[in-house]
Amino acid sequence: MIAFDLECSAGHLFEGWFDSGEAFEEQLARDLVRCPYCDDTAVRRVLSPVAVKKSQAPEGVSREAIDYRRLAREIVNYVKENFEDVGPRFAAEALKMQYGVKERRNIRGSATAEEEKILEKEGVPFFKFPLPKDTDPEKN
Repeated sequence: MIAFDLECSAGHLFEGWFDSGEAFEEQLARDLVRCPYCDDTAVRRVLSPVAVKKSQAPEGVSREAIDYRRLAREIVNYVKENFEDVGPRFAAEALKMQYGVKERRNIRGSATAEEEKILEKEGVPFFKFPLPKDTDPEKN
């Protein structure tokens, strides 16, 4: 499957999925590609805002030099060392900091989907980042 960004003659932008580039061209020629907003069949491909993979690594960094596992470990260690683990109290602690009940500090923990919705509604910034569970049996 391949996805193309498309635009109709009325200026509506939408995405279309096709088995191949040839399948897109065939469907376009037979007026089978229609705008989902206005049903227009005068559709054309537009440039997609996608990241382009460069064939070269950034200057001074070889691809072989990047150890992604080590980088991931360093990020995990940084978070564990610099963020207080409040566990399932994350949403409550974040809301208390948001409204000045508690002093702001770096925290990490867990929240339910419902708690995440409340945090978003209240304008509390948070970032979901998976951390591996401790393998130390005394901490579990």
